[in-house]
Amino acid sequence: MAVWRASVELRIEARDRHRWLAVAAFGGLVVGALMAVFGLPPVDVHGLLHYAGIMDPACGGTRSVWAAMQGDWALSWRYNPVGIPLVVGAAATLVRFAVGLATGRWLNARVRSWPAVAVTGGVLFVLLGVNQQFHADLLRTPAQEFSPIGPILNAAPALALGAWIAIRRRRTANRIDRPREAGS
Repeated sequence: MAVWRASVELRIEARDRHRWLAVAAFGGLVVGALMAVFGLPPVDVHGLLHYAGIMDPACGGTRSVWAAMQGDWALSWRYNPVGIPLVVGAAATLVRFAVGLATGRWLNARVRSWPAVAVTGGVLFVLLGVNQQFHADLLRTPAQEFSPIGPILNAAPALALGAWIAIRRRRTANRIDRPREAGS
């Protein structure tokens, strides 16, 4: 636990440095609430390895959030242990946002040691993958035809991240290559 405290610093500040988290949390809770009311989406979002019986760390995530939003914490935990912290974290993020709006003071987090956070996240990711493999029977979907939408949806975040990195690099290169004007 000492590594975590040293790696992430929490501060109360006059500016919200994580406003995008409130937007993401609100959107996630809306989608979760819609699933709780109307049921799971009729879309197969599994990756290619799922069809070979290999469960990735995200397997069962949608069903886990669905069960957590319905209040079935035990089933949520069985589908994927990440579902409960996602729902609770999203609710806490909205509370943080509301308190910040009301008081003008924001609880902000700053990562002080990215390597420690990356190692901790990597270890937790591997452990989650192992856990999900132990629950493969629960996570398998009934025999159905392969749907290409799952691999496409699974590739979308990686493509978005790649595009974001390329844009950032181009902006950085433009700033470095741009000559400074006299008097600036």
